[in-house]
Amino acid sequence: MNNFLCRIFVKDYENTKDPQVRERYGKFAGVVGILSNVILCAAKILVGAISGSIAIIADGINNLADASSSIITLAGFKLSSLPEDKEHPYGHARIEYISGMIVSVLIVVVGIELIKSSADKIMHPSPLEFSWSIIVVLLLAIAIKIWQALFNINIGKRINSLTLTATGTDSRNDVIATTVVLISIIVGKLTGLQIDGYMGCLVALFIIWSGIGLVKETMSPLLGEAPDPELVNAISDMALSYDGVLGIHDLVVHNYGPGRIFASIHIEVDAEADMMESHDMIDNIEREMAKKLHIEITGHLDPVRTNDPVVKKMVQLTSEVAAQIDGVSNIHDLRIVTGPTHTNVIFDTVVASNCTLSLKEIHEAFQKAVKTEGDNYFVVINFDKPYTSQI
Repeated sequence: MNNFLCRIFVKDYENTKDPQVRERYGKFAGVVGILSNVILCAAKILVGAISGSIAIIADGINNLADASSSIITLAGFKLSSLPEDKEHPYGHARIEYISGMIVSVLIVVVGIELIKSSADKIMHPSPLEFSWSIIVVLLLAIAIKIWQALFNINIGKRINSLTLTATGTDSRNDVIATTVVLISIIVGKLTGLQIDGYMGCLVALFIIWSGIGLVKETMSPLLGEAPDPELVNAISDMALSYDGVLGIHDLVVHNYGPGRIFASIHIEVDAEADMMESHDMIDNIEREMAKKLHIEITGHLDPVRTNDPVVKKMVQLTSEVAAQIDGVSNIHDLRIVTGPTHTNVIFDTVVASNCTLSLKEIHEAFQKAVKTEGDNYFVVINFDKPYTSQI
C-alpha cells in the first residue's frame, strides 16, 4: 500500500537521492500523519461521548497531540528545503535533524507523563470501564497506529530520514500503550484485577528508553558523525576509475543535512604527466560526483614521483612499518628533500583514535626503519586524523 500511495502522491518517487523528491516524501508523510491522527481523534471523541467513556475521550485528545509530531515533520521538511542565504551559505537542510530531535524529546516527555499517570493509578486504583464499543475503538486505533508506524518507518528508511523514523517510533509506542490499555480492560473484566498502572509503568520505561535512543541518533549528525560508508566507497570507486588517478587520500565529508553534503579529496597523479590534463581530469571527477552522488566535492591535485628509486624504496619501507602498527595506515604525500648533511623523508600518515602507541613511539618506529638506508635519513611526519574509516 505504501508504494501505491507514493506512486500517486510523490512525483518521481523512485529517485530518492534527489533533494526535491526527499522533500516531497517528507511533506506527504507529514500530511498523512496529520489527517490520520485528526480522523482517529474525532472517532474516539465521538464514541467516547456516546458511550460516556472518559478514557476514550482522553485517548482521542492524545491522538490530537500525536498530530503535533506530524506537524513538526511537515514544518521540518518545508524549512529544510529553503535555499541558502547570506547568513546560511550551506543551506538549511540541518533543520530536518533538529525537527527529528524535537520529536524524539517529545517521546521522552510522553514517557515521563505516562509514568506519572501510571503511578497515580497504582496508588489510587479504579476499575476500567468495559464495553464492546470501547474494545472496537481501541482495536481500530491499534490497527491505524500500526499502519502509521510502518508507513513512517518505511519512508524514513527509503529516504534516510531520522525525523520520519522518530515519528514512526512515536506511533509504534502508541500501539504498545493502547494495547496495554486493551489488555488491562479485558483482564479487569475477567479477573477483577487492576493491572493498568503497573503495565503503564513498564510501557513508560520502554517509551523513555526508545526516546533517549532517538535523541542520541538525531543528535549525532549535528555533532558531526563519520560519513556513510556507502558514500565513501562510492567516492573512492568513482575517483579510482579514472586512468590517471594513482591513489586518493585525505577525504573529508561535511554533512550540512540531507542533500547538502560538501567534501574534499586529495587525488594522486603522476608528477611527470601533463598538469593541464591532470587538472582537467580532476574537474571531470568533481562534475561526475556532483551529478551522480549529489555532493559538492573539491579535488586537490597531488603529484607523485613514480620513477624515483629512492622514493619507491621509502614508500615501501614506511608502508611496511604502518602495516605492523594497529591504528596506523595510509602513507601518502611522501617526498624526499636532500641537503648537504642530511636527507628528510617527509610524508603523511593516518593515525586512528584507538591506536595504542603515542605519536613519539610511532615516529621512532618509522625513524628506525628509514635509518636502515643510511644514518643521514630523517623522517618528518604529518599525522592525519581518520575522518573516514576507509580512506
